[in-house]
Amino acid sequence: MAAGLRRAHLGRALHLDPSHVEARTLFGWIQMEIRGDYASAATEYRKVIEIKPESAEARNNLGVALEKVGDLEGAIAAFTQAIALRGDYGEAWSNRGWAYAELKRWREARRDFEQGLKINPRDDGALYGLSRTLKEARDYAGAGQALRTLTARTSNFVYWLEWGQLQLVRYYWVLLVVAGGAFLHARYLKAKARRQLDG
Repeated sequence: MAAGLRRAHLGRALHLDPSHVEARTLFGWIQMEIRGDYASAATEYRKVIEIKPESAEARNNLGVALEKVGDLEGAIAAFTQAIALRGDYGEAWSNRGWAYAELKRWREARRDFEQGLKINPRDDGALYGLSRTLKEARDYAGAGQALRTLTARTSNFVYWLEWGQLQLVRYYWVLLVVAGGAFLHARYLKAKARRQLDG
């Protein structure tokens, strides 16, 4: 009921002033975050850009909405425009990194996550993204270090699970050597017992 009332008030505000940037931005946010209507959110953010073309935030919001509908190239273009308008926009760097990661363009994703972390070293999303790109590059030590930093900052269990998985991958050769040694030792003992019986 309250959400419907807020939408009605926003609708009236936009009817009175269709170029009210804050109302249109809030309406886009409601469409995206509450209703899950990403296409409508993208439409609203495009209208905000028409009204206020210098808004890096509107372009970043458009990129998020486009990414949600699966238009990754469109999302990358919107994030790139946001960065062009405001080079120190860490969130846009991180968001573009995630879009590149979804396309498995790991080099570009890593560059963007690293840039986002230069701007905001406390950006957990960028640090998590960096850990993913390092894992894809088989830099398990670097990925593990990024995840260790995340687990120290937050209690998100996903980070702990990924860190444990990385440790298994990183040290799997130890398990293989131990298993191989146990197998060879068992064969040696079996052969020795057979020689003693034959001898």
